[in-house]
Amino acid sequence: MSSARAETPAKSLSHQAVLLISFGGPTAAAEIRPFLARVLKGIPIPKERMEEVVRHYEAVGGRSPLNDITFRQAESLQRLLNEQGLPLPVYVGMRNSSPFLAETLRRMAEDGISKALGFILSSHQTEASWERYQKNVADARDELGGLAPVIDYCPGWHAHPLFIRTLAELIQPCLDRVEERNRFRTPLIFTAHSLPVAMASRSPYVEQVQETSQLIADRLSHRRWSVAYQSRSGRPTDPWLEPDIGQAIRDLTAEAASAVIVAPIGFVSDHVEVLYDLDIEARKVAEDLGLRFLRASCPNDQPTFIQMMAAVIQASVQGTP
Repeated sequence: MSSARAETPAKSLSHQAVLLISFGGPTAAAEIRPFLARVLKGIPIPKERMEEVVRHYEAVGGRSPLNDITFRQAESLQRLLNEQGLPLPVYVGMRNSSPFLAETLRRMAEDGISKALGFILSSHQTEASWERYQKNVADARDELGGLAPVIDYCPGWHAHPLFIRTLAELIQPCLDRVEERNRFRTPLIFTAHSLPVAMASRSPYVEQVQETSQLIADRLSHRRWSVAYQSRSGRPTDPWLEPDIGQAIRDLTAEAASAVIVAPIGFVSDHVEVLYDLDIEARKVAEDLGLRFLRASCPNDQPTFIQMMAAVIQASVQGTP
């Protein structure tokens, strides 16, 4: 199945469908290297680094759950939109795995869709995410000539109240696992994907990550928090956003912490950069230092997150802020 769809397009609305735009991931061990070859095309990454990432995928089961989660998000979103009287079919298009964006746009055209609303499944805006996704869609439309539907885009949602509520609801169970007398002083580290400093400086990325973090901490009334970055790649000599999550955890030993809560606010689905980089690598750093490691879940298809997606789509269709 390459999309979750309503029975008929909503002809009377300004848009006839929703396109969820995602990164994609390998769904079987045999797909890992072809997937990485697509991701790294044109990027001078040493072969040994690629093989290291292959081992990361193998360590978390030889596949990524991202695609399955994205389809669950699509199905839940379409169900909720139908319940809210907005019967838009919801399609899924991936940058790096099937269904590729061109595949999905072709199918949408075959289904009679001429104009759709794109929802980019990336929390914070940067050249590497939002701009590249929009270029990927434009390239896929060019590939299909005049057949592809026009795609408009939902605005960013890093500070949407329902997104903040989603993340707070996912972090709260971790706080609840800390004994009450220590809860308020347990460090909470928000993480997002590291970027080259030069790229980050051309976008609102750092400010948006900081704003999301501040809003969550305020909602939780939790004062001991910080931001760290994870999953950096590229040449070691190039400056990337810091502090790295590993170093941020090591720094806690000077602060007499006994536990750390890590919340990956820059990722909307569990995938290798959460399941390996946090659950295996960062956890080992913490436990080697005698720290208890607690990791908040990604939004995935959590109901409040689906409500947020529906609210953003509803507002876009109606032309309201």
